[in-house]
Amino acid sequence: MSGLGRRLVSEGAGTAWFVFVGCGTTVLDTGAQGNCVLAIPLAFGLALATATYVLRRFSGAHFNPAVTVALVTAQRFPVRDLAPYIAAQILGAVAGAALLAFVASGRPGFELAASEFGANGYGDHSPADYRLHSALTVEVTMTFAFVMARLLVSKGKSGTLIGPVIEGVWLTLSYVVALPVTNASLNPARSTGPAIFVGDWALDQLWLFWAAPLAGGVLAGLLHSRLFNGAQRAFARQHPKSRRGESA
Repeated sequence: MSGLGRRLVSEGAGTAWFVFVGCGTTVLDTGAQGNCVLAIPLAFGLALATATYVLRRFSGAHFNPAVTVALVTAQRFPVRDLAPYIAAQILGAVAGAALLAFVASGRPGFELAASEFGANGYGDHSPADYRLHSALTVEVTMTFAFVMARLLVSKGKSGTLIGPVIEGVWLTLSYVVALPVTNASLNPARSTGPAIFVGDWALDQLWLFWAAPLAGGVLAGLLHSRLFNGAQRAFARQHPKSRRGESA
């Protein structure tokens, strides 16, 4: 398998794991939200942390189109690989959602459309009936903060060791905030997988969960490039022996 092919398989597998574990907490355990308000955010956070630890050395462990777009914007990832990475992430999310639908269908009385299947929404489909402007604000803000943290902790040897933990904790906290508003996306691929199976309103509202996270990712990439890339290049010129290769 080619180098790019191996990376794309890694991206797809990690995104599938993220969707299956995170959305599975909602779909398979019908009492998860009532039993513990942190169950769903923790599931998504731990799924991200474990997948990142295992797969980062292969693909950089993006698992999120907003992260990939941010890395391209920050000039830390080649533009030529943007479309293949996003395609792999979407396919992985759909595969994870398909596996979850198959497992959930074994529960008596399960109805895919009625369960909402971990899909994201606003208005009547927001867990707490939040309107469009609230959903847009939360998704852009939380994605911007998460992606910025991801850009800052993913570089160097220390990022490889503690980066996945920080990313997982940060995503958990972000989901605690966003869950009652939109059911928490911050990731267009994560939203696309369940939406394809729910159909109807979930597909109608899917545009927001592409537009808002991608906007947050672009803003994070631009700000990171403006504030940090210049300082790092200046440091590298002054201390050439300290310069190390970057990982996405």
